[in-house]
This record gives sequence, C-alpha cells and structure tokens, in this order.
Amino acid sequence: MTATQTLSPALAAAIGQFGDPRGYLAVASIGLPTRDAADALRADLDSWYAADRDPQGYDSVIERTRGHYARLVGVDASRVAAGSQTSVITSLIADAVPAGAEVLCVDGDFSSIVFPFLQRPGITVRSVALEALADSITDATWLVSFSLVQSASGAVADIRSIVEAAARHGARTYCDVTQAAGVLPVDASQFDATVGHTYKWLCAPRGVAFLTVSPSFADELTPTQAGWYAGDQVWQSCYGPGMQLATDARRFDVSPAWQAWIGAEQTIRMFADLDIHEVWARASGLGDRLCDELGIPQQHQAIVTWADPDRADLDRLIAAGIRASGRAGRLRASFHLWNDDSDVDAVLRALR
Repeated sequence: MTATQTLSPALAAAIGQFGDPRGYLAVASIGLPTRDAADALRADLDSWYAADRDPQGYDSVIERTRGHYARLVGVDASRVAAGSQTSVITSLIADAVPAGAEVLCVDGDFSSIVFPFLQRPGITVRSVALEALADSITDATWLVSFSLVQSASGAVADIRSIVEAAARHGARTYCDVTQAAGVLPVDASQFDATVGHTYKWLCAPRGVAFLTVSPSFADELTPTQAGWYAGDQVWQSCYGPGMQLATDARRFDVSPAWQAWIGAEQTIRMFADLDIHEVWARASGLGDRLCDELGIPQQHQAIVTWADPDRADLDRLIAAGIRASGRAGRLRASFHLWNDDSDVDAVLRALR
C-alpha cells in the first residue's frame, strides 16, 4: 500500500494526529507523539504545576493503558505487567533460568534481550543467525530469546518455525516486540513471554514498557523487583514487612513514571483501535517502493536497510533534512503510518 491508495477512516484519522512529519524516517529510533498525547501531557504538567495532582490519580490511567496494550497484542490484561525498560524486564526472565541451562539468542540482536543473560553465572548463552534460530533449538535449550523484528536490519522472524521447534524441544520462548508492536500485527499469546517498549512504533513517551507472560511461565518467575506497585492493594503495600502481591501479572509491575503514562494512554489506545495489518501494508509497501527505486531486492519490511559503511548516504539524507539512522554499517530508513510517497521521493532526490 502506498499513500495514493485508499485509507480506512480510522487510519486516515490516525495519520492526521501527526501534523506534518515529512522526511521523518527514524521511528525505529524514536517515535513521534500524537497531537492528543502532546495535549494530554501539557494539561497534566499544567495540573502538576498548579498543585492539582496526586499519585493515586494516575492509577486509572495506567490500568486503561494496560488494557489497550492487551487488546493490541491479543492477550487478557491479567497477563500484562507494567514496566519501564526492556533490559529490566529481561533481567526478571534471566533470573529464572535454571543453573546449567541454555539460553539461545540471535547473533546481533538488541543488547537489552541479550546482556542480562550474559550476566547470569552458571548458564550457557548461545547465539546463532536469525535464519538458523529454529533449527538450532535442542533439548538442552531452556529459553529462546529473540526480537520479532530485528533492530539493526528490520528482518522479521519466522515465528511459526521458531515456536514449533521450541514446543518440540520443550523450550520457553521470549520475544521482544519493541520494533513490531504498532506497525506489525503481534499475537503475544503465541509466546511464553514478550517484552515491548512503547517509545518507538507506539509513539509513547520513553519509560513505558510491558511484559506479557503466560500463566504457566509466570509461575516459574520470581518477582524480584517487587515494590509497592506490585501489591494486591497498591496503596496498602507501601510499607513492609508484610507483603501480599497481586495474584496475576501485576505482581511483576514496577512503579510507574507517571507523566509518561499520560502520553502513552493516548497513543496505545489509538493503535489498539487500528487495523495493524493496514498499517503494515502501508509501511512495508513504501519500503518496497524505495527498494525498487534504489535497485535493491524488496525486503518486505517497514525498516529498509542497505550497506553504508562510511555513512555517506546517511550524511546525504541528513543534509537534505531527512531523519534516518545508521546501524551496524548499514543505513536504516524506517517507515510508519505518517509516511507517504513523498518521503520516498525525497530520499531518492537526496541520494541521486
């Protein structure tokens, strides 16, 4: 799908939330706020400045946002825990790996779903190429940790093969959906656990992340980061030593960065109301058109990359006012719902 094709009313309205972000091809690095999110954040800051805010007032915002995210990724809200950073959530998973067990990762995957496992003594961490991941799972593999969409290349994992191989060998699956949720349809119920930070394709302020976890896997995790917000009754859990944690995934919650959730509620609700298949068709279609114009094979991705080891192409784009990024010796151009054919044309003019 390109910008000349008919959009659903919902997607057209969503695109209208982003002002005029022409030339912005850097959503894989940081998303853009919607108009509603910016307005909500300003109003909240004004209320705070006027001494008209209290911590309890954010609770309903957080629960609504949890529900919107649950709808977006296809699980019940009872399976969703609220977090702040991908690596912090991964540390919770890493703590559960039994001594002597193997964690299988993807070579070149984002460090936040790799480093916490490398910090665990007494376990084996093995990395393989993404395309070899399913075939590399063995009976010794306790956990497969991978990104649904690779940050550096935009490559989309073969979920069916990975999940089926993990099931055959009795391995757990942990999937990072940070570079997918909001642009690529995500079904978190396929995995034992997922992690997703929302400041990229979901266009939320940084500091809002989510863990989804199956009930059986949740029983294997210890809420080592438990604090007052993990309590069954949050505001009766402020002081120890008595501890009664929530019985669902909320027991893995960490205390929220309140203002960030004000913006996140607006954007995650908007994306949860969209047909993400339509968003993916638009974004990946623009990516394929750019590939065609550049004379490189279509990648069928929202993130398009090509070799740029000396950053010459990236420097040309930046000089032309186009925001993109460079990763692992490649130029990375990422398309989202606000992009259209004029953005492809602008890249071509800058490079030619």
